[in-house]
Amino acid sequence: MPSPQPLPSHRTHEVTNQPPPLENCNVFTADPCLQASVAAFGAEWARPRLEALGAIAGSAETIALARQANRNIPTLVSHDRFGHRIDEVEFHPAWHELMTIGTGAEVHSLPWNDPRPGAHVARAALAFLMNQAENGVCCPLAMTFAAVPVLRRHAEVAEPWERLARSADYDRRPVPAAGKRAALVGMAMTEKQGGSDLRANSTRAAAIGASGPGNAYRLTGHKWFCSAPMSDAFLTLAYVDDRLSCFLAPRWLPDGGRNAILLQRLKDKLGNRSNASAEIEYDGAVAYLVGEEGRGVPAIIEMVHHTRLDAAVSAAGVMRLALTQAIHHATHRRAFQRRLIDQPLMLNLLADLCLESEASTLLALRVGKAFDDAEGAGGQDRQDTRAFVRIVTALAKFWICQRVPAFAFECLQCLGGNGYIEDSVMPRLYREAPVNAIWEGCGNVMVLDILRTLEKEPEAREGLLAELDLARGADADLDCAIDELRQALPVAAAHESRARRLVGEAAQALQAALLFRHGDAAAASAFCRSRLGGRAAGYGMLAGDWPLAGIVARNWPTGPA
Repeated sequence: MPSPQPLPSHRTHEVTNQPPPLENCNVFTADPCLQASVAAFGAEWARPRLEALGAIAGSAETIALARQANRNIPTLVSHDRFGHRIDEVEFHPAWHELMTIGTGAEVHSLPWNDPRPGAHVARAALAFLMNQAENGVCCPLAMTFAAVPVLRRHAEVAEPWERLARSADYDRRPVPAAGKRAALVGMAMTEKQGGSDLRANSTRAAAIGASGPGNAYRLTGHKWFCSAPMSDAFLTLAYVDDRLSCFLAPRWLPDGGRNAILLQRLKDKLGNRSNASAEIEYDGAVAYLVGEEGRGVPAIIEMVHHTRLDAAVSAAGVMRLALTQAIHHATHRRAFQRRLIDQPLMLNLLADLCLESEASTLLALRVGKAFDDAEGAGGQDRQDTRAFVRIVTALAKFWICQRVPAFAFECLQCLGGNGYIEDSVMPRLYREAPVNAIWEGCGNVMVLDILRTLEKEPEAREGLLAELDLARGADADLDCAIDELRQALPVAAAHESRARRLVGEAAQALQAALLFRHGDAAAASAFCRSRLGGRAAGYGMLAGDWPLAGIVARNWPTGPA
C-alpha cells in the first residue's frame, strides 16, 4: 500500500514574504567593523580563533541552544528528597553546552593564558561574539575572567583558584576544588540596605584562628545579589570589626562538606533569564581573607573594573545582534511593492543604527586595547596608562549601556509584529538590553565615578584629551567638541547636576574620533553631523543626502539579497 502523501502545511494559503532564518552565518566574518577593530588594536593574530567562535555563535545549533536555555530557566533545589539541605541550582543541558563553548574558546581566560600584546582586545572580541550566541552565560565567564587579577595580587589565596579559573575546561560538578578540572568564580557584594553603597554592608567576619591574609574567617550576614550562585567560589565583602574586607568564600570545604552559603531564592529577573542570580545568607560560612583587613573595597574594585569592560562589550554585542536581525528582515521583507530596505524611512533608520553599532564596537574594543596597554604582557599595571584605562572603561560602560535599550527597541520595531513574538530573538534582546547599565553601577554611579576620577587624577583627563587629539583636524564638529571638552572637563566636579550630559558628550566625541581613525570616513562624518554639538536626537533622523545605502551595505550580515 503506498504511503499517504503529506498534506500541504496550509490548505488556505501559501506562506510567502517571510524572511528565511538568519542562521549558519559567521558573526565574525560578517562584521567588518569588528574585524577592523581587532586589526587596529593589535589582535589580528587571534583571527583564526575569532572566526572559529564566530561560526559557532551564528550556527543553527547554537541558536537553538540559546533558545532552550532561555525557555528552560534555572531552578533552585534547596533540599534533596531526604530533607538534607543541598542549595543547588539546576540548569537545562543547553546551558551547560553553551558554557562549554565559552570556556573552550577561553572567553574567560585568554589574556591570563596567552598574555601577548592584543590579548585583551582578542578576549573582548571573543566576548562580543559569545554575547551574540547567548548573553546569560557571559555573566559567569566575565566574573571568572575578572577574578584572576585579584587572585594574582594575593598569592596566599590564589592556589588552586587561579589555575582552575584559567582552565579551558568546563566542570559542572558540585565538588570541592581539589577534585575539579576547572572552576568558576562569582561575586557577592551588595546587600538589601546598601546597594552600590558598599560601606553600608552589615555582613560580619570573625577569624577562626589566626587573622590576616589567607587565613580562615566565619561570615555571618546576607547578600541581596549573588551573581551566578552555581560558581565554585565567590569574592565577597564583610566587616572585620569596623574594617570592610574582601574574602574568597568557596562553596565546598576542603573536607568535602558544604559551606554554609544558603541560597534563599533565585531572582525573578527582567532579562538574563538563562543565568541564575540569588539572594544568599552566610550562616557561619568559611571564607579566606584576600589582602589586608580593611582593604576590601580596593580589592573588589579590581574585579569590578574588569567586569565593567565586559558590560560595555556585552552591550555592544547585543546591539550588533539586534542590528543584524533588523537588516536581515528588511532585506527579505516586502511592503507596498518594495523591499523594506529600499524604502527611505527604513533605510534612514537602519543607517543610523549602523552608526551607533559601529561606534560602540570601536569604543568597546578600544577599552580592551587600554587594558593591554595598562597591564602589559606580564599582567602588571603600568602607571602611565592606569588613569586613562579607568576613565575610558567608565565612559564606555556608561554610554554604550545607556544607548542599547532604545537601540534594541528600534530594531524590534523593524520586524513589526514578528519582533514582538517570543519565537523571535528580539524580545530576549529587548529584555537583556538594560542589564549591563545596571550591573556594576547604574548610570549615575558611573557618572559620579568619572567625576571623581577627573577631579583626583588630572592625568586621566589629559589622557582622554590626548586620545581625542589624535583625530584633530578630521572634522570641524569634532574639533569643536574637543575644544569644549578641554574647557569643561577640569571643572566638571563643580557642576554635578549637568555631569550626565558632559559624560555623554565626551563618550560620543571619543566614538567619533575612533570612527575617523579606524572606521569608514563617510560613517564618521555622518556620526559627527548627527550627534555632536547637542544635535543628538532619536534614531532615524539622519539627513537624507548622506550615503545611507553605503552605510547599511557595509553591515549586511549576508550581503545583498
